[in-house]
Amino acid sequence: MDLLFPLRRGGVETLQAQIRQHIAAAIEDGRLPPGARLPSSRALAGNLRVARNSVILAYQRLIDEGYLEAVARRGVRVAADPLPPDRARSARSGAEAGHAGSWDARFALRAAPLRHITKPADWRRYPYAFLHGQADRTLFPLSVWRSCTRAALARGAVESWSADEVQEDDRELVRQIRQRILPRRGVHAEGDEILITLGAQQALDLVLRLLGGAGRRVAIEDPGYADARNLALVGGATLMPIAIDESGLPIDDRLAGCDLAYVTPSHQSPTTVTLPFERRVELLARAERDDFVIVEDDYETEASYLDSPTPALKSIDRRGRVIYVGTLSKVLAPGLRLGFLVAPPAFVREARALRRLSVRQTPANNQRTAALFLAGGHYDAMQRRLRRVYRERWSVLREAIARDLRGCRVRPNRGGTSFWLEGPADLDADELARRARAEGVVVEPGRVYFADEATAPRNCFRLGFSVIAADRIDEGIRRLARAMG
Repeated sequence: MDLLFPLRRGGVETLQAQIRQHIAAAIEDGRLPPGARLPSSRALAGNLRVARNSVILAYQRLIDEGYLEAVARRGVRVAADPLPPDRARSARSGAEAGHAGSWDARFALRAAPLRHITKPADWRRYPYAFLHGQADRTLFPLSVWRSCTRAALARGAVESWSADEVQEDDRELVRQIRQRILPRRGVHAEGDEILITLGAQQALDLVLRLLGGAGRRVAIEDPGYADARNLALVGGATLMPIAIDESGLPIDDRLAGCDLAYVTPSHQSPTTVTLPFERRVELLARAERDDFVIVEDDYETEASYLDSPTPALKSIDRRGRVIYVGTLSKVLAPGLRLGFLVAPPAFVREARALRRLSVRQTPANNQRTAALFLAGGHYDAMQRRLRRVYRERWSVLREAIARDLRGCRVRPNRGGTSFWLEGPADLDADELARRARAEGVVVEPGRVYFADEATAPRNCFRLGFSVIAADRIDEGIRRLARAMG
């Protein structure tokens, strides 16, 4: 294996120390995996143009620290079980730590310290993953998607999407959204009122960057979608958390003074309750009276299967107060990153120009494939299948919760792909999640969804069922009940 890295000659640190630091860093971040063979001291010295003794000393120090091991007649290799990350990081020089720390003063904003929704990176290996927002790969019509992809790669199609259109979206995809997606939500929109985005997340980012910056006040549901809250915070907005009740967002004087209200009326995130029609009318009237804009995140509209879906808030908006955010990813697959927003043309023009500055346009080949998938009726067929599957899982999970988690209160819902539970007052959902993983069960603690971490209840958690098969739900909930004690 060849190694090459920069060395600072004539500096405070010796060449031997720098060599050691570079190799240690490569081992810690996985560039040099366990068992990887390092160059001979002579070969590395030649590559780096240093004395061989500097490399020998660096190798020996790394062997002493547990990073490397010398194997007779096989040279020097990365140890089979290198130091754990915390000890390994402490073995780095103070100069390197000081260099990393200097970044703190340079950042114009900080996103990493915010409270983010996290899931175990290896969640797929758990047999009972009650996660929200993930896709069941067994339900995805892979052969049909491949067929649409091949059609999108035909010569004529490639010529239409391979050029850098800078700001334009695939006209066929926009047409399919207008004719197939939005009518189901009662929404009518012209082509210049639609913008294709990299998932609903980019749509929310564009909206909050344009309307929710420093000095703006953003009303949010509490508990609510953590990443919408974080986007507002990163932009410098002032948050106005409003505690929801059994029907979702209350429409009252707590909205007074806001510039923007972010809502999830179809299935409130994370509790899944549906905002009643009367409240929707009140919200629009309040927005008109107090002159604020509403962002409607319709992230899970396709998961309405218990009764007739309630039309979108946007469908009864007659004054252009609602910016509608939709997604195709929840039905297709999250990794495809396809979403859209619907708003007055003046807003779409600004959002399109802002999108250009970061990603120029959503990948045109993915747009064309999705357009063909929609046009062929495959999206409708997949949607019907998901409704059948989700309805079964919803019923099985509801019964299992009632039977085995009797100390938990469940928020009423009319669909969606999860249940929001409030456990006994003394339950610590974070600790429950840790114990549940030992039983092969993954659940999502609910504290991250509350705006104020200090006062957030610790006994709430979320059970999603989009990726767990119906025949695994009963056993998964029994194991969760054991973990709960």
